[in-house]
Amino acid sequence: MVGLSGEINQMHDFYECLALSHKAEDNPIWNEIYQKAFPGMLGMISYRRDGFWQREGVDRGILLDTTKQIFIDEKVRGRNKYSGVVYDDILLEYLSSEEHNKPGWVCKPLRADYIAYLIAPLGRCYLLPVIQLQLAWSKYSATWLKQYDFRARAKNSGYTTISIPIPVNVLFKAIGKQLRIDCDPFEA
Repeated sequence: MVGLSGEINQMHDFYECLALSHKAEDNPIWNEIYQKAFPGMLGMISYRRDGFWQREGVDRGILLDTTKQIFIDEKVRGRNKYSGVVYDDILLEYLSSEEHNKPGWVCKPLRADYIAYLIAPLGRCYLLPVIQLQLAWSKYSATWLKQYDFRARAKNSGYTTISIPIPVNVLFKAIGKQLRIDCDPFEA
């Protein structure tokens, strides 16, 4: 439901969302995505059950043939049908509980290396490197919160999460800037 302020206001049921998340977890699309993203992938491990990894923001581990494990927090967008949705943005959750002022995944400590942000109706997954994403948020959030006044509010039982849609091109430009570090020149 779209409110008068231009916000999406919809009541969410935690257990229903959890069931959808577990259903999405078994979708073979994840194997396809990770095989393309991580050459040398040997397999995937699910960390969706409640426990240490889940509380640290990790849904899945990807094991590479080098023995490196990559930790991923998976987000699926597009399960709910909103008339006229274009999906040219990424919703960044900056408050996981408005009532308790708890930070969302874009600004709280996570053990995940990447956020895999899948837009199901487009068949497109964005791999967001967590460190650079969170650095970009810390640098640009004040500007983005002023510039993009739309808020997606997910009402749950006892708390409300708030996200802001950032255009894909704006977000990736900001993330890219975090991958280039200027330093004093010197003679080697």
